[in-house]
Amino acid sequence: MCQISNKAMASLTKYSVLLPALIAVLASCAKIDDVPSIKDEPAQKQKMDFDIMVTRDGKVVEKKRSGIMTKSMVDDSEKIATMDTDIPFGLIGIDYENGQLVLDNAAVSSDGTGYSGMFDKYLWSSSNKISFSAYYPHVESVSYGDELENYSIPYSVKETEAGPLVSKTVEKAINQLNMIPLVFQHITNDIGYKICDITPDEQLQGLIHIRKVTATNVAQAGVFINDVLNNTGSWHRQAFYRNIVVFEGDAVLGVGMENEKFIGYDSLVDKMADSHRYYSIPDDIEIGKQCVEVIYDVDSFQIGGFTYGALTNQKAKYMLYGLLPDNTFVYGKQYTFHLGLDLSKIYKQISFSASVSDWETSIYENNDDF
Repeated sequence: MCQISNKAMASLTKYSVLLPALIAVLASCAKIDDVPSIKDEPAQKQKMDFDIMVTRDGKVVEKKRSGIMTKSMVDDSEKIATMDTDIPFGLIGIDYENGQLVLDNAAVSSDGTGYSGMFDKYLWSSSNKISFSAYYPHVESVSYGDELENYSIPYSVKETEAGPLVSKTVEKAINQLNMIPLVFQHITNDIGYKICDITPDEQLQGLIHIRKVTATNVAQAGVFINDVLNNTGSWHRQAFYRNIVVFEGDAVLGVGMENEKFIGYDSLVDKMADSHRYYSIPDDIEIGKQCVEVIYDVDSFQIGGFTYGALTNQKAKYMLYGLLPDNTFVYGKQYTFHLGLDLSKIYKQISFSASVSDWETSIYENNDDF
């Protein structure tokens, strides 16, 4: 089962955005009856079912409704995240006409076939519309601000299959509360890498083995402030960063862009879905801060009758500054960075020029000094 927990998503130019989606359909329930006030009888429970759709970058790739998925769906170019049915999402309901928070961070769970929740029936006795917003996965400490116009979700990244999600706001009248449609969008970045040997000298091509690839200074904690009225949000990062080992193994690089491959956990792979991608809180890129470090070995070789010995633990560093517009990761985007290793930067050919000049002659009175 694909896990989504506390972890914080672009074309072949500098980065690429690949847009995956998951759609899960859930059963509806009976129409809500007229509700007496709480003074008339004890509170009863109203069941509400939820129609769930998950997108990345706000776009749906697969529109066919095919039931809840329990593991990742993949094809040659897309990685589709899923909601783990073992983990509830958080639901917030606001009556803006009365300025009332009618659902305060309620946890909505799945029975394995759909999401539904039982809520106190008297909460819906108003004739007003209720604005619903949701996020996934559920956390306990959600805070509200600006007269309920937004709420804040604390988040800390861990090694998970997908980052957190936040839904668009849904406004429903009281007599429509049997089914709440929620469209969740990714609010982190999905990041991965492709790599190849770009050495121009044919005599030096095909000699590189990558041993380790590390992404440095990846943002790992922050608070997402979800603007319920405007269906927008913003990250407030905290000063916690980590280095992520993307690859560790021994893989020979393909030569040329046509043989470029995705970087997997311990091998180079053809499909993005099989590669090692990680989720990060969006960050501003600073000069000299975020980079990708590649440790590699070089096989021994012969040129011009000379043998050059093998090299180990060579390091190449790729700075991210200058690669993205405004040097900023945008949440909900999926980025793939392209790395090229060039051996000519190590085995740089140096040309020597030689000449022979005439003797500089001097006449000395004392020939012993000459």
